[in-house]
Amino acid sequence: MTRTPSSGDSGSSSDKKEENASSRQGVTLRRPRFRQWRGLLGTVAAVGLVGVTGASLLVWHQYEGIVADLPTVEGLRTYQPPVMSRLYASDDKVIAELADERRVFVPYSAIPDRVKNAFIAAEDQKFWTHKGVDPVAIIRAGLTDLTRGKGRRPIGASTITQQVARVMLLGSNAVSMKRKAKEAFLAMRIEQVLPKEKILEIYLNEIYMGSGAYGIAAAAQTYFNKPLDQLDDAEAAFLGALPKSPTNYNPIRFPDAARGRRNWVLERMAETGAITHEAARSAEAEPLIPHAFVRPGPAPGSEWFAEEVRRELLERYGQDTTLQGGLEVHTSLDPALQLTAQTTLRQGLMAYDRAHGGWRGPIKHLAEVTSSSSQEDWVAALQAVPVPLGMLDQWRLAVVLDPSRGRVGWLEGGIMRRGAATQGGTPQTAQVLERDLAWTRRFRLLRAGDVVMIEPQAQGERVALMQVPHVEGAVVTLNVHTGRVMALVGGWSFQTSQFDRATQALRQPGSSFKPFVYLQAMEQGISPSQAFDDSPVSYGAWHPNNYEKDFWGPTSLHDALRESRNLVTIRLAAHIGIKNVADLATRIGLVDSMPHVLPAALGAVETTVLKEAGAYATLAAGGRKVTPTLIDDVQDRQGKVIWRPEGLSLVSVAAQTAAEQQAAGHENEPDAIFPDGKPDAAQPQPPAPAPVTTPAPSASVQNSADLPGVDDQPAVKDDRPRVASEQSTFQITTMLQDVIRRGTGVQAGKGIDRPVAGKTGTSQNFNDAWFAGYSPDLVTVVWIGFDSPQSLGKNETGGAIAGPIWNKIMKTAFEGYPKLDFPVPEGVTLVRYDTGRGVAIDAFKPDQIPGVSVSLADNGASQELTAADTGAENMPDSESDMAAGGGQPGAGGTAAGNSATPAPGTPRPAQEPSGGDIGMGGLY
Repeated sequence: MTRTPSSGDSGSSSDKKEENASSRQGVTLRRPRFRQWRGLLGTVAAVGLVGVTGASLLVWHQYEGIVADLPTVEGLRTYQPPVMSRLYASDDKVIAELADERRVFVPYSAIPDRVKNAFIAAEDQKFWTHKGVDPVAIIRAGLTDLTRGKGRRPIGASTITQQVARVMLLGSNAVSMKRKAKEAFLAMRIEQVLPKEKILEIYLNEIYMGSGAYGIAAAAQTYFNKPLDQLDDAEAAFLGALPKSPTNYNPIRFPDAARGRRNWVLERMAETGAITHEAARSAEAEPLIPHAFVRPGPAPGSEWFAEEVRRELLERYGQDTTLQGGLEVHTSLDPALQLTAQTTLRQGLMAYDRAHGGWRGPIKHLAEVTSSSSQEDWVAALQAVPVPLGMLDQWRLAVVLDPSRGRVGWLEGGIMRRGAATQGGTPQTAQVLERDLAWTRRFRLLRAGDVVMIEPQAQGERVALMQVPHVEGAVVTLNVHTGRVMALVGGWSFQTSQFDRATQALRQPGSSFKPFVYLQAMEQGISPSQAFDDSPVSYGAWHPNNYEKDFWGPTSLHDALRESRNLVTIRLAAHIGIKNVADLATRIGLVDSMPHVLPAALGAVETTVLKEAGAYATLAAGGRKVTPTLIDDVQDRQGKVIWRPEGLSLVSVAAQTAAEQQAAGHENEPDAIFPDGKPDAAQPQPPAPAPVTTPAPSASVQNSADLPGVDDQPAVKDDRPRVASEQSTFQITTMLQDVIRRGTGVQAGKGIDRPVAGKTGTSQNFNDAWFAGYSPDLVTVVWIGFDSPQSLGKNETGGAIAGPIWNKIMKTAFEGYPKLDFPVPEGVTLVRYDTGRGVAIDAFKPDQIPGVSVSLADNGASQELTAADTGAENMPDSESDMAAGGGQPGAGGTAAGNSATPAPGTPRPAQEPSGGDIGMGGLY
């Protein structure tokens, strides 16, 4: 039996030591492995922690950098897209659009559901559920991009909200991770700020749809010429297909790709439940036939008018507001009258050009076309000829096939596109009119292969030979009462030259300036029957003369104005003071400034057609200054009127009467009506009217009658300044009626059976031909001349050239207007009397004796012309110096008033011709 040693045994002690040593040795062998693993794991954990921390810091740094550069999204709350401005004619039809980006804003509530569903199905099916980004779509797109290989554009996974962020806030389409990150962060912010409906509204109005269209409304017009609410499923799906690539899915250039993309969108719409599968298949079977949209404006013939309105808007509001502010501009343009004015002016210019310019030859010669060329050959050659500028739409390019018979060929039925490489159409042949062949023979014979401009005639296989005239012209027609410009033509062709000769060309008005010299005389109390001497006169080296080179002796102002006698006008201007004439011409708006020299009285000043129209309208309006206006009002995108012309306004008859009474001293009368029906408590009230016993009205009638101003009538309040009296302007109107009746303006009045007044104007050397005339309602001014001033030809006066054009325009303009007489103001008497050169009717003021010419010396007027009242100190030494305004004092004048007349029986000394021209001034 073995005994266990006690603790005190030596054997026991050694055994324990040995056992303990063995134990220590065993532990020593196991602990290094455990510590090695623990150290390795600790190192890995430490490295991982450092890596995660570093990566987190890097990501945080990148996030901070990206977020710091993000734009604010608060501006999207008050989103107002750049919207084009529109110009409307007086009939509320669009005549032009002004835009940097062609966009028509449509609010969310007005967007059809099928259009919304098409875009959501194509671009973002989870739009209504995600928070700005779609993680599943991002992962799917990433995996697809990894398998597609390098060199191909990555597949996008942007939501509609991300696209709004990119378009509205980032403005960049660069492919980079940083841009995509910014886009995602912005999208999430946008979702926190805006409702889904607002986001979709911004997207559908901002997205570019190709062909110059921005937003869905403009795209519907551009591709289908329809408003949004008339689109069917197939058309809505096509619009939804465009945002991916408007260029690659252009229906004109790539119809198959466009159709395929549209059908794909229809399938997606069916998958989302927006339409049924049957409806999708039916829509897929529809052909994709886009209708060519012609962008409105300018409307035919309105280019000059629309361009002048555009310039005025740019000057008033700047480029951004004009082209992106969505302005609604209502103009005074009468489209029918505008077309008439343009057509009539062109006819007049062509008639003058044919009579004076002659045939200038073909525009091009095609050597490959001969008399024996086949139809295929001359058609191919003619198709390559570009359309020249200035060629009218009703004209055609033709090639001469048989010059002896005048046979030509052209293409009919194709759309004429200026600048296009080729022209289309069906081949046609005809013969040139005999009169046109004779016209060409006088100047240059036709040859086979000549390319000419022709106009097919209605009477059969005949064409007229045409050419673009070199002479230019301008027309303005406006309303007498308001100054609203109804028609404005600035030249032959807006495509040839956009220089507006109605508003920008400064030309000498010639004798059409004279009525304002006579108006100043009427203002000074001089009678229309007052006689001035029509005899030779000289001022230094200036020797003015009459157009006819004859002299009438004592001549009444009526006869002098009717027959445009220069010498009487000069003496009249000298008597009343050329400074007074200049002041009146400036106040009336005819000129901006005027030199104080006598030639100015004959029209040696510069003005525009539009200014002269306003000045003549002032005569017709009884002396109230008429400022021509092309714009009736301007509205902002909310429909608020932000501008309208000053001078005329609508008030109530009661307010107008009260204002007149108050001006007369009735201080207690009200001077306005109150829109809310409640007068200001501080406003003095009129005394209560005496009670009148009447039957009690019904309740509804009583309620409406209790509202102040309900039964009041509107009245026009005229705040325009008065530049001349009604009596004086009516005297001029009466005299100018005789100008058309039997004076220099007879041709302008042919066939017009209503009261009209007007004046011819011809400047020095026949450089400018004018006719300015008016009725009680309308004013029209016509100008003809060359851009670089040169003579129109001997005896080519305003009455001969401009008068017939004025006549045709006014006959058309009178349609729809009643036949009215010029209103006779109080204080004048119409008298028929003999002027010595026929019976005339004139208006006389109370202190004037009809038919009598008094001695002007009796009223204190000086008989001798001095430098103070003639401007002689500014007279040039020669006619060539007049344009520069230089000069030295001229010789003394002659009697200005009623010159001493020889006693009866006393022979009158012979009058020698002045030997000079009229200088810088009017002729006839």
